Amino acid sequence: MFKKYDQENMFQSIWNFPNNLKDAIVIGNKINLKNDYAHIQNIVVAGMGGSAIGGDIVSVLENSNIKIPYVVCRDYSIPEWVNSQSLVICSSYSGNTEETISAFHKSIKSGASICGITTGGELLKLLKKNEKDFIKIPSGLQPRAAVAFSFIPIIKLIEKVGIIQSDLDSWIGNSITNLEKNRVVYSNEGNENPVYELAHKIYKKIPIIYSNTSSMRINAVRLKGQINENGKMLAYNNELPELNHNEIVGWKNNSEFFKFLCVLWLEDDRDSGRIKIRKNITEKILNEINVPQYSIKIIGKTFQERFLHMINYGDWLSFWCAILNETDPSPVEKIVRLKNELSKKN
Repeated sequence: MFKKYDQENMFQSIWNFPNNLKDAIVIGNKINLKNDYAHIQNIVVAGMGGSAIGGDIVSVLENSNIKIPYVVCRDYSIPEWVNSQSLVICSSYSGNTEETISAFHKSIKSGASICGITTGGELLKLLKKNEKDFIKIPSGLQPRAAVAFSFIPIIKLIEKVGIIQSDLDSWIGNSITNLEKNRVVYSNEGNENPVYELAHKIYKKIPIIYSNTSSMRINAVRLKGQINENGKMLAYNNELPELNHNEIVGWKNNSEFFKFLCVLWLEDDRDSGRIKIRKNITEKILNEINVPQYSIKIIGKTFQERFLHMINYGDWLSFWCAILNETDPSPVEKIVRLKNELSKKN
């Protein structure tokens, strides 16, 4: 059934995630930097959407290795503290993201060192013109489907700059093998596929995705965006412990709308004991008001393996939500319209 609706073959893009990881490693290993970065004391990743999430993923996977301030900036601007000791990594899949182009110009004025990750467009022209280092990645994908190319090159880049000593090569092989195995299950259009079964439970609702701030928060951000773009559905996310200090109180009034909502819990073995207790209590409170809740927990030897598995699980979940809603997951008409109208107001 899905081929009837998946006119632009998002299925293949999600299936290719482990293949893209392999290709991204090859690209990353070939990075040849022409400029000097020995003076760098902080890093800013400037990007939007699928490009920005790559910077977020790096912040999690390399958390123990990054010893200097590292910030992902989703804006037209960059932090005021950016200076000649900063490295700004401008990441735009198309190369024409106006917020990222603006961040590039402001980074030039700040005197920062700049690198770029892109397929081409205006960003590549600016990088070449200003003699900045850049990493060219494959074109032809939806930006959100190119996530492998948005995070692995950053890891390899900051490793070659000398900022980190990454252990990526020690664990990525097992992750790719497991992703290749699990995609055979997750791509099946049937109830033997747990992702397809979960999609059946949530595709007519508004998912609210909860996670631990220190483990699966970025997965929640990613899943929210994928459900928005692939599933063409509203979705929201929040994190523990913060939601226990505000949002939990919101589950009281307007209860007539609760039947249209559901909660997705993203869990991991690395969640702290206190967070697990908070999750269990919050789950109990929501059960008392009959809010449907579903837990997603990935099994795997390493956190990195589970983290990438969760990304791919969420991508398949958003895909099947689109198909069950009889929607092509690829087109993003409202984004295209918004960009077209913005272009008329320059």
